[in-house]
Amino acid sequence: MSLKPAFRAKAIAVCSDKIAKKGDGVGLSFYAFFANRNDDPEQLMEAARWWIETHRLDHFEKAVKIRDMLKAGV
Repeated sequence: MSLKPAFRAKAIAVCSDKIAKKGDGVGLSFYAFFANRNDDPEQLMEAARWWIETHRLDHFEKAVKIRDMLKAGV
């Protein structure tokens, strides 16, 4: 499963911002890519499938790992 290019770019930016603010050890979940309101349920489910079903990631992962996966097109 692949993420849409616009969402992938947004997620990379979120990861990069978190890393810049909190360092390489900062963790995040896929919820970090969304507002507190569920205003895009289709995109949320796409991200959840990518995170949970496709890659079997833990709830929290290092932002560096996620950013690198996204940049690699995984």
